[in-house]
Amino acid sequence: MRELVEHIVKQIVDDPDKVEVKQIGSGGAVVLEISTAKEDLGKIIGKKGRIVNALRVIVGAAAGQRGKKAEVEILEK
Repeated sequence: MRELVEHIVKQIVDDPDKVEVKQIGSGGAVVLEISTAKEDLGKIIGKKGRIVNALRVIVGAAAGQRGKKAEVEILEK
């Protein structure tokens, strides 16, 4: 799932080299932390949070297929 999120976020931002996705936990629950350049933060969030919500839906569906739960968090550098 980390690779999926990283690939999607890198396509959205202007500076894909600064994108970092960390996966915390490996049991039934996983947290994916996204950090990127400060200028690209708004692009990941989107208007009214639409892009990050869509990303959360995709990750939730992928996690559900594996019998896990996943959460996406955006970190500010």
